[in-house]
Amino acid sequence: MRNLEKYKGIIPAFYACYDDEGKISPERTQMFTQYLIDKGVKGLYVCGSSGECIYQSKEERKITLENVMKVAKGKITIIAHVGCNNTRDSEELAEHAESIGVDAIASIPPIYFHLPDYSIAEYWNDISNAAPNTDFIIYNIPQLAGVGLGINLYKQMLKNPRVIGVKNSSMPVQDIQMFKDISGDESVVFNGPDEQFVAGRIMGADGGIGGTYAVMPELFLAADKALGKGDLKKAQDIQYKINRIIYEMCSCHGNLYGVMKEILKEKGINIGGVRKPLSSIVESDKNKIKICSKLIDDAIGSLD
Repeated sequence: MRNLEKYKGIIPAFYACYDDEGKISPERTQMFTQYLIDKGVKGLYVCGSSGECIYQSKEERKITLENVMKVAKGKITIIAHVGCNNTRDSEELAEHAESIGVDAIASIPPIYFHLPDYSIAEYWNDISNAAPNTDFIIYNIPQLAGVGLGINLYKQMLKNPRVIGVKNSSMPVQDIQMFKDISGDESVVFNGPDEQFVAGRIMGADGGIGGTYAVMPELFLAADKALGKGDLKKAQDIQYKINRIIYEMCSCHGNLYGVMKEILKEKGINIGGVRKPLSSIVESDKNKIKICSKLIDDAIGSLD
């Protein structure tokens, strides 16, 4: 019997933690993991887009996951994104993730070449076969991967008993309803776009995995709690505040993850910067970052 409850809730996408020279920092990875556990999140999504996975080696991704698990194993749900742009590397990461006890693995489709559905299905099934005792989650992010998860491909993937659902980062909220209609309560569907978390949950998402959760987990936890109580007005109000913060953060010159890491640094959580070709923050960003930090603090302070 599948235990799907462990996936239902707020699951921040984990940020890459670098030392001052830009190398993966085991110490900062463990520290950041504990910080998020203490905030009360349901789990962590490790080595995905927010973890800068496409700019890291397999070995670096293994180091990150190992150090997250040193702190989090048995305490919260851990989903490891293992997708690489070739099957063999993805299989290696999947096997490694299972060996250290993650709850689930996940993968984007192969990027660059626009492959037919049967090739994508084979890629995902090969990855899943490399971790035969671990749940598998499809990561649907067509705006970046260049290919979207359609109904027929999803139905094909559900023939794999390890496939438990979708991290849906496509922009139409309608897609959440489409995936829930196909697999119902026998699956989990995560809302991906943070700006429409409340809308996604109302449409049927079981929880959320998001790139801005880790810089303001209190707000997403509060929005989710309000939805659980049926207080749509409060949930909407929190979502509006979240979105204003996201818009402000995205107005900086530096990459969004660099901006969020700087905000965390102001709160005493130093996990380094971002890896090129992502852009670091510049001097003109610093005032905006202070504004963003205050917006977050004010929004958290307004919670009951």
